Amino acid sequence: MVTGHGLRPDALEVRDLLAAWLALGVAFTLFFEGARVWETPRSVAGPFAVVLVTVGAGFLLHELAHKVVAVRFGQVAAFRADYGMLFLAVMGGLAGFIFAAPGAVHHRGRISVAEHGMIAVAGPVTNLGLALAFAPLWWLDIAGPLGALGVGINLLLAGFNMLPVGGLDGRTVWRWHRGVYAAVAVPSGVAGAWALVGGVGF
Repeated sequence: MVTGHGLRPDALEVRDLLAAWLALGVAFTLFFEGARVWETPRSVAGPFAVVLVTVGAGFLLHELAHKVVAVRFGQVAAFRADYGMLFLAVMGGLAGFIFAAPGAVHHRGRISVAEHGMIAVAGPVTNLGLALAFAPLWWLDIAGPLGALGVGINLLLAGFNMLPVGGLDGRTVWRWHRGVYAAVAVPSGVAGAWALVGGVGF
């Protein structure tokens, strides 16, 4: 059930956002730090904070961008965490691999194909904006790994979500407008592939 009043979150949405943010932080910290988590647990406080600011923010602001645009079109919208997938993300981090699908923004109400497409594209565009925001930190090599991870994870999120398959944003955008799809998917895909092969060095 999706409830709420405009952009104001309900108690369940606040709980789900916090749970997803913290679970993603744990999962990716385990993935990046490996055995060091157990050998020197105090040393992972810094990496955990970096992951929360970069990975956690990238995932959740992507979802909240969907909500903002959905509400703009008169939808009732709220983020709902997928606790099963969050558990798998943490277990995957423990096992040395990562797959994260923390939840989604659910919305209801009458909507056109174009409006649905604009709601979908808002997420990847937000990730591209976040990558640009982190880029000076990476380019100037300041703030340690914050810049590189902020750029890299957001480029990967934008590129992955613009794939025109399954329930990803790219499929909805493709159905709406091929020109918009190309304008977002091509740079997202190229930049995401570049980040994946080590272009950012995170």
